[in-house]
Amino acid sequence: MKSWDVVIAGGGIVGISLARELRRHGASVLVVERGEPGREASHAAAGMLAWCDPMLPQPLKPIARASAEMYAEFVQEVEDESGMRVDLRTDGTVVYSEQDAASYVSAGQWRPLAAEDIARLEPRLECSGQAAYWTPEASVDPRALIAASVKAAKHRGIDIASGSAVTAVELDGNRAIAARTAKTRYAAGKVVNCCGAWAGQVPPLAFPTRPIKGQMLCVVAARGLLRHIVRAPDVYMVARSDGRILIGSTLEDAGFDKRVDPETIQRLHEAATSLVPDLGEARMLETWAGLRPGTPDALPLLGGTEVANCFVAAGHYRDGILLAPLTAVVMSQVVRGLQPDFDLSSFSPARF
Repeated sequence: MKSWDVVIAGGGIVGISLARELRRHGASVLVVERGEPGREASHAAAGMLAWCDPMLPQPLKPIARASAEMYAEFVQEVEDESGMRVDLRTDGTVVYSEQDAASYVSAGQWRPLAAEDIARLEPRLECSGQAAYWTPEASVDPRALIAASVKAAKHRGIDIASGSAVTAVELDGNRAIAARTAKTRYAAGKVVNCCGAWAGQVPPLAFPTRPIKGQMLCVVAARGLLRHIVRAPDVYMVARSDGRILIGSTLEDAGFDKRVDPETIQRLHEAATSLVPDLGEARMLETWAGLRPGTPDALPLLGGTEVANCFVAAGHYRDGILLAPLTAVVMSQVVRGLQPDFDLSSFSPARF
């Protein structure tokens, strides 16, 4: 029976990126995905690399910034290996904020914007009456990124098994030796749980992850209608280079329900149109809901577990796309038995 050095349960951007990093260091890797790789939270994300967001928990800020700084090289490598283009945009973000921004301004992360600055940066953007700032955040098209990452993984010789979820980690005493699905068994030297919102459904370990629903819509506008990400307290807009504009999003503790509510979509559309009136004429292309992998303290689960050779990299909540490059590097180090480049104690699964 074939075996792998590492079996990764979960084929989102975190799992695929970790697989590529492990393969870089010589490991044989299998990714087992419940559906089609990248079709859950990664597919539903807006792709903001929001390392300056005040909603980011304090322990996440150092690794969020470090991961954002890795992104250009990360994307270049994925594009080179896949032959596909990933839409990484680095024009920055216009933030309307009701919070005290003094600490962000003093740290050089936010720059105050006057009305004439906004008119120069985004001529179609209405002034909201709130304080406005510019930040150096970027964005990426997550769907393009995950598609290219999967192709790059296959190019590296990573095996991918789709269509059947890992249902359990098989143990020999207190040591992981395989990952099981309803249909088969995959022998492994090590197993990594990257199952996102489903990470708590892979016994024998029970991780406290839960799905946090987010509803979004996408409209098609004239290219260049928006150059920057625009983030306000009740809505955000993320432009793609082809003229699409994503509008989001909700935070709903609604279990695994991915139904879209038309009234919610209308409310998001109206909030966006109040800031960019031209969006009222834009054609609606798509609506959807995704499930972010939340944890009780909104911090990811990164590290080894009480079971030998069993690891977890899950619970990235709103920041899986942002944190994928750094998660891949540090978790590859952990899985290979090395000291990680960053202190992961705040993210230890043992805290629960």
